Amino acid sequence: MAASTAGPLAGKVAVVTGGVKGIGAAIVARLAADGARVAILDRDPAAPGQPIVASAQADVGDYAAVSAALTRFNDEVGPIDILVNNAGWDRVQPFLANEPPLWDTLVRINLIGVFNTIHIVLPMMKGRGGRIINIASDAGRVGSSGEAVYSACKGGTIAFTKAMAREAARERVLINCVCPGPTDTPLLTGMREEESVDRLMDAIVKSTPLRKLATPEDIAAAVAYFAGEPGHVTGQILSVSGGLTMAG
Repeated sequence: MAASTAGPLAGKVAVVTGGVKGIGAAIVARLAADGARVAILDRDPAAPGQPIVASAQADVGDYAAVSAALTRFNDEVGPIDILVNNAGWDRVQPFLANEPPLWDTLVRINLIGVFNTIHIVLPMMKGRGGRIINIASDAGRVGSSGEAVYSACKGGTIAFTKAMAREAARERVLINCVCPGPTDTPLLTGMREEESVDRLMDAIVKSTPLRKLATPEDIAAAVAYFAGEPGHVTGQILSVSGGLTMAG
């Protein structure tokens, strides 16, 4: 599927981190369908047939590698208009079963990676405006048992989104955050091989007003809204959880 030449994002250049599979792949497909020229930055190689114009393999926690990739995209594909910070990873287990090396990994991928990309891309958007969408999690809004450090990282992403939206407003860069609830992805499928996690997911579905998990396409639709927003929504947090976590 090639990028549309007539969609709402026609002519825009978008970069999606963690764009090879799961939610990231759905975001890539949606932005391309809406007309964007999409590049992905991921630790894994791009999947055959993905509707992208460029890709780079890098760890989002490696500032130098991320800088090299994003600079190449900006120079060779075109000025970056949209950045989607989707890369993330988790391991579900009680906090007291964690060890510090796991904390470091979770923080590096889920929080430092967001710092890195925005620190590099925001100067590229100065004078032109742009859209930055951070993928956090409802775990960062309400907490999640077995995901204490992940929840902390995603809560940090939410706070960072709001702070950076204030700083970037003068440059006409809008920064918003999408918070998925439990979503039917390969990562979750792998986690559900543990009986305790599978029981937890079943209980969550029963507690969700829409009685189902989100799909990656549901998250991509929220990203597409922020990517195409005309100019007066910034610093906002949008939960995509089927009503599981309703904000007051």
